[in-house]
Amino acid sequence: MTQEHPRLWVVRHGETEWSRSGRYTGLTDLELTQEGRLQADRAGDVLRAAQLAGIGFGLVLTSPLLRAVETAALAGFDAAERTPLAREWDYGDYEGVESAQIRRDRPGYLIWDQGVPNGETLAQVSARADALVDRVCTQLDAGGNAIVFSHGHFSRILAARWLGMEPGMGRHFLLGTAEVCRLGWDRDTPAVEAWGL
Repeated sequence: MTQEHPRLWVVRHGETEWSRSGRYTGLTDLELTQEGRLQADRAGDVLRAAQLAGIGFGLVLTSPLLRAVETAALAGFDAAERTPLAREWDYGDYEGVESAQIRRDRPGYLIWDQGVPNGETLAQVSARADALVDRVCTQLDAGGNAIVFSHGHFSRILAARWLGMEPGMGRHFLLGTAEVCRLGWDRDTPAVEAWGL
């Protein structure tokens, strides 16, 4: 059966010191830990297996932030195009703060509902995700595959927007560091084909 629409493979960056400790990491440019580098290599194994199965990637994108660029390179895609569309949520005043601390200070806090002070709104992050989806769907032919190396919250919002859901529905797509996902189609309906490989 032939593929009639492009697919988008989404890879979250590997572990950093801040992701390991649960700190919001938006625009702070951190490198991967040793474990993060190993995770990125394992994500590369998943992508290399896809290539061995005959899947070619006609568009390879990465967030310009070091942790995503490094993950892309270690996964075998060091020529990935850097695009600011794929960067993480700008967390404003919560940058570098542990999410557990925010919840202690603000019981019941959820970033999906309350947002972040002096940072991007959920709608602004969603607009970037929409632009990335549009680029993939217009630039690739039917049957084409794209990869984006990105970040936790952004990737979850991207999945929600791929499916045509409100961006806050990204809360339902848990995604660990360096996990690989595949967004595709069920005939003409956008679908999650694989999540957290």
